[in-house]
Amino acid sequence: MNKMYKVLATASIMALAAVPLTASAQDIPPASIHTGQGQILNQANVVPAVWGQITDFINDSSGKFITVKGRGLAINDQSEMILNITKDTKIYNAKGKTVALKTIIDNKMVVKAFYGPNITKSLPARGTALTLVVQDNSFTGIEGTVGEMRDNGIVVTGTNIYSASEETVVLHFADNVQIFDQNGQAIKAEVIQPGMSVKSIYGPAMTKSIPPQSTTKYVVVNTVIEEQTPPGTDGIITNITGKQVTVMGNSLEQGGVNYVILTVDEQTEIVNEKGEKLTADALKQDARVEAYYGEVMTMIYPAQTHADKLVVKAAQTHKVEGTIAASDRVGKDQVYVNVGSDDSTANDIILNIGEATRVIYPVGIDTGLIAGSKIVAYHAAEMTDSLPGMTNAELVIVTSDIAEDESE
Repeated sequence: MNKMYKVLATASIMALAAVPLTASAQDIPPASIHTGQGQILNQANVVPAVWGQITDFINDSSGKFITVKGRGLAINDQSEMILNITKDTKIYNAKGKTVALKTIIDNKMVVKAFYGPNITKSLPARGTALTLVVQDNSFTGIEGTVGEMRDNGIVVTGTNIYSASEETVVLHFADNVQIFDQNGQAIKAEVIQPGMSVKSIYGPAMTKSIPPQSTTKYVVVNTVIEEQTPPGTDGIITNITGKQVTVMGNSLEQGGVNYVILTVDEQTEIVNEKGEKLTADALKQDARVEAYYGEVMTMIYPAQTHADKLVVKAAQTHKVEGTIAASDRVGKDQVYVNVGSDDSTANDIILNIGEATRVIYPVGIDTGLIAGSKIVAYHAAEMTDSLPGMTNAELVIVTSDIAEDESE
């Protein structure tokens, strides 16, 4: 939600000198300007400003810089800026009294930082601070997702923009609340829906309830709800027991686990790679699948949860079972497999163990692929004509090892 803008705002550099002490830190000040001689003139200048707390301070040979994060004074102003503090930068409170920069930082005071029109295109943007006006009231903010609509309010779960802590807060809309969409257009509260991303400035008052509640006068809403791809596993069905299928492989990029037991029922969507619907009969042991499921699962190994969607792939699998044997024929990152765990060597193979090989252990602890371990291995279709044949291992399931056998 920290979208940056470069359009100049509609507030004067000196307007805040005339703001009364009772003004809220979320309110837009009146469009007036104080001359410093006790006269109020009509606003003439247009100067952008960022309104928030100082989150970083640097003072070295390159200069003196502060980072101010919060919201733009106008919707098109920057919500976060790195500002150069020069000898010409004025720092004072709403009464026009000079305030030390150290005092502002130590007390985490809210400021309205007015800056010049020349800013960089970086994130956050950089510019020169013209004036810092210290506010009498404070506020905090949250960036997150709307989880629930309330009467005249919303429940937001996300990250506090200052502490970076994860939190949930109930925000009640003030009578003069300002609600904008991602394009800076004013919208009504009725437009907001669960799942939308928001940035809100609220407080300082907050209840001690769980979750805490506060009042907001400023909300920016991304009205486009991006479809979230659920977590999942790209793997192989290694076992089917009743309505449960075991899938082992690789977690998907958006999240998931390598080893999961999934419950399949009438709510599970089963399709092929073309998206055509299939029945549960299409789920066969050793079939390749992409399995999608929710984020909530049991805290045991392997994880267990409900299958939301299973995509059955057409590609075949190639599988062997046997025991890893010691052999001088293998090199680094290779294992010799006594297929069938018998006295014959005619059908034995050597497996290349590469970075793409997924190895699953009985209790989730990496005990290594050592001689004596019994395994089930899925491998590539290509194999050398040598004796023993050599191929790349895709998935190796260690069903037992020496340590386990000895304990029995």
